[in-house]
Amino acid sequence: MIVLDTHIWIWWVHGTPRLDKKQIEIITAHENNLIGISAISCWEVAKLVEYGRLTLPYPTLEWIELALSYPGVKLLPLTPQIIVESTQLPGTFHRDPADQIIVATARIFQCPLVTLDRKIIAYPYVDTI
Repeated sequence: MIVLDTHIWIWWVHGTPRLDKKQIEIITAHENNLIGISAISCWEVAKLVEYGRLTLPYPTLEWIELALSYPGVKLLPLTPQIIVESTQLPGTFHRDPADQIIVATARIFQCPLVTLDRKIIAYPYVDTI
């Protein structure tokens, strides 16, 4: 399994050319396996729409439901274990709670996180692609 950071999920669904070849190949390869989307990513999408930073081709709930129905995609719930892990990440991590939860999700599921977020990539306690 892989976990997609929110921006990667949005770009993948929209076919945005911001994803590099390696990321596209890895995501495509996991369509037959498992592509995890943290529940907090649904909230982040809704907040981006609310703030006017993201325009979707469908109403927000409809877009989320469609995006979660892509091949191999599984919504990963926000569990007590993930919540606690997000508050106890080793080392130093920035204060964005959504990023903390997404990183904690990848750590709990022991799988790589597909991201282009430099702060997450620089964090040595999570595998990133």
